[in-house]
Amino acid sequence: MNHAQVPVIRKPVVAILATGDELVQPGETPGPDQIIASNSYGLAALLENSGAEARLLPIARDNEPSLRQAFALANGADLIVTIGGASVGDHDLVASVAAKVGLEQSFYKVAMRPGKPLMAGKLGDTAMIGLPGNPVSAMVCGTVFILPMVRRMLGLETAAHTLSAPLGRDIGANGPRAHYMRANLREGAIFPDDRQDSSLLSVLSSADALMIRPPHDPPRLAGEAQQYIPL
Repeated sequence: MNHAQVPVIRKPVVAILATGDELVQPGETPGPDQIIASNSYGLAALLENSGAEARLLPIARDNEPSLRQAFALANGADLIVTIGGASVGDHDLVASVAAKVGLEQSFYKVAMRPGKPLMAGKLGDTAMIGLPGNPVSAMVCGTVFILPMVRRMLGLETAAHTLSAPLGRDIGANGPRAHYMRANLREGAIFPDDRQDSSLLSVLSSADALMIRPPHDPPRLAGEAQQYIPL
C-alpha cells in the first residue's frame, strides 16, 4: 500500500482496585460475612474487550495503609478504577484516602440506578473513577461511564452507542433517577426484565441491552420507542 507512516495509539492501561474486608479472591474460602470478588474480573473482561489493558491490583482492605499501598501500585496507569468504598459508611474510606494522596474530585453521586454512589476525579495526571461495590452497579457504571473514556483514549468516538427499539410490553412510570434497565431484545422489540434489583448479577448476565429510562418518565405502552445501549 506504500504507507510509510500509519497512525497508532497504544492500549490505555486501566488499574482495577477492588476494596473491602469482605472480599476474597476466587478459589479462596470465604469466611463469615465474606464474598468472592467478582467485580474486578467482570470489569477486566469488559475493558479488555474494548481495547484497554486491564491491570488487576490486589484487594485493598478497609484501612488507610492498605489503600495507600494500592494507590501506589496503580502508579503509571492511564485510568484508575476503584470498586466499593465510595459511599459514606464507616468503612468507606476510598474518597478520604484518595484525597490525602492528591485526588481532585470532580463529582460524587449521580442521579441514576443502579449506581448512585459514583465518584470521579483526577489523581495527578491520571483519571480516576470510583464505582459502587454492588456487582450490577459496578458493571452498569462501567458500561455507561468507563467505556466512553476508554474509547476517547483510543481516539474513537466518545458518545455511548445507543439504539432504539419498540417496547415489547407495557411498563409503569419511572422514579426521580435515570434507570438503566436490564433488558432483552426479541423479535425486534425490547423487553425489560421484571427483576431489576441491583444485586441480581444473573439478570445482567442474561441481558443483551440496557434500556434507558429518563427521570420521571411516565408509563409507557408496548410499541413506544425506547433508547438502549447494546451489551
